[in-house]
Amino acid sequence: MKKIILILFTIHCSLFTSFAQPSWVKKATKSVFTVKTFNADGSLIGSTNGFFVGTEGEAVSTFAPFKGATRAIIIDAAGKEMNVSAIMGANDMYDVVKFRVETNKSQPLTIATTITPEGSMVWLLPYRETKVVNSFPIRKAQTFQSEYGYYTLAMQTPETAVSCPLMNEAGEVIGILQQPVSATDTLNYAVSARFADSLKVTGLSLNDPTLKLTNIKKELPNSLNEANLLIYMAASSTDSASYVGLVEDFIQKFPDVSDGYLYRAELAAGNADYDVADREFQTAIKKADKKDDPLFIRARTIYNKEVYQNDKPYEGWTLDKALSDIQEAYSINPLPGYRQLEGNILFAQKKYDDAYNIFTSLTSENTIIDKAEIWYGASRCKEMLKDTTAMLALLDSAVCTFSKPYLKQAAPYLWTRGNARFDAGRYRDAVADFNEYEQLMAAQVNARFYYIRHQAEIEGRLYQQALNDISKAIQMEPQETFYYAEKASLQIRVGQLDEAIQTAEEIIALEPEGSNGYLFKGLAQCLKGNKKEGIPNLEKAKDIGDPQAEGLIEKYK
Repeated sequence: MKKIILILFTIHCSLFTSFAQPSWVKKATKSVFTVKTFNADGSLIGSTNGFFVGTEGEAVSTFAPFKGATRAIIIDAAGKEMNVSAIMGANDMYDVVKFRVETNKSQPLTIATTITPEGSMVWLLPYRETKVVNSFPIRKAQTFQSEYGYYTLAMQTPETAVSCPLMNEAGEVIGILQQPVSATDTLNYAVSARFADSLKVTGLSLNDPTLKLTNIKKELPNSLNEANLLIYMAASSTDSASYVGLVEDFIQKFPDVSDGYLYRAELAAGNADYDVADREFQTAIKKADKKDDPLFIRARTIYNKEVYQNDKPYEGWTLDKALSDIQEAYSINPLPGYRQLEGNILFAQKKYDDAYNIFTSLTSENTIIDKAEIWYGASRCKEMLKDTTAMLALLDSAVCTFSKPYLKQAAPYLWTRGNARFDAGRYRDAVADFNEYEQLMAAQVNARFYYIRHQAEIEGRLYQQALNDISKAIQMEPQETFYYAEKASLQIRVGQLDEAIQTAEEIIALEPEGSNGYLFKGLAQCLKGNKKEGIPNLEKAKDIGDPQAEGLIEKYK
């Protein structure tokens, strides 16, 4: 009986092997390759398989060997070596990656569009083989993300088969064979090839923790909007060399879009390479469908250069040129932001009345433009025109664009109004603004802030608050004797003579060669009636060179 069963099993395996050699095998093997990944020092990280899914070098594989890699290559079925140029997407949970290979043309496998059902026969297509390794039925077909298949296979395969394609009878790839737990496992798994092919880079991919696991360059998204978003994110989150590389990739991918040339122009301007910047701006304006945007950006760049880097003149880049550009942009597309820049340029040209008229006209427009900034701009014009009353009223309007409790965006306007009120002699109003500013910027305020508020509090006769603030300044900068001197002076002013002597002694301990400690100690002692000790301290301050000491000695001696 056992002999009969063995014969039947042998016949079944013979039929199974014969059935496992579909006609598509020889052609399909040309799409499979091996992948090798490397560290920055050139050492090998790992090796796996992969296969092409597009005609322009698009390919998929297992993600694990790409972690920490700075370079990767593939070796195709003909033994030709090619570089991996960029990562197109990755998923760590399912251990798959999509990438692009540097090649003019690739032969892709056809990807099945539906989930292959349980019990279906499938074939494993290995690297550099003209015969299929094995064929077997799918034991379980599960669905994830509503549309992709995850397959359980009753089979045992060598480690060299990891990431090889799993094919259906029609020669379509249904999945990527995953890494088994051990070489002796009799169950293996494959994740949908369609899922791997769907992976992509988006505008927010710079923050994708999975993509951060590999150091190989990421490909720009195919969508222009997504690519622009990625460039925008990269400007503040990547190093300069990486950002330059992304800009060059953008221009290569979208050669007829003006945005890339604008990015390159702004980079050149930031490096003071104005010849290149001017040339790129001209290219951007020429390629733009709507020329107002590149004109605006050039005007803004020239304005920033003239205001903040005017020590490096460049012929043709003047405030007049910036004004001409922004006026042309506004004539094409009358955006409020363009008018705001025009106002800023006129202000820089000291045409304060013209700038003021623009700013005030913008305050009546119902737009999303920052009204607080507009009111502030108008107030600056009145400040330069020496109209303090109008300036303060306009700063009130700037602050009134916010409502209490204030958001952090109100902080710079409260600070500016507080200083303006201080200069105008409205000390308690200034203190009120500084108090609001402190609440919003508690983590950023420094010793200088507390010193300035303490001055406003002194002028407003808020002496206890002033003492508290100068003490906070000392806590923040305990080695700065200037703050101790201010404290000692105020303590003497309010009659805290013993406290003033103690503060003066702290000054002497910090700065024994300075005059302030001896001056304030001697003055406080004299005021207490202790001229015997006070006069010698005043004389020591005089000997060190303090100009106030001599008058005090004459007064109390």
